[in-house]
Amino acid sequence: MFTLVKIIASAIIIGVITEISRRYPHYGGMLAALPIISVISILWLYIQGEQMETLSKFALSVVWGIPATVVMLVIIWLALQHSLHLFFSLGLGLAGWLLFLFAQNLLIKHVIG
Repeated sequence: MFTLVKIIASAIIIGVITEISRRYPHYGGMLAALPIISVISILWLYIQGEQMETLSKFALSVVWGIPATVVMLVIIWLALQHSLHLFFSLGLGLAGWLLFLFAQNLLIKHVIG
């Protein structure tokens, strides 16, 4: 039952942001850039009784994902600016995201390990 509540509450937030984005793309983009998914996830984990150590590890993992997400969004933006099909643009962005994460992890292992 709790899973259903989480899904509905999260879907409502996404729906509201989508509607704001339809009417006001600039403001919708800024709202979407907020770490809403991260905050909601941390709240759900906390409500479910996860330890602070788990929440802390989750938050740090989100930080590690930020550079790849920026790369993905820039690739999507550039692809759309060049009139590429939406799904192709999304695919390029996701591929860039994966490649960047892979390169980032290799770099971290090389520097740290």
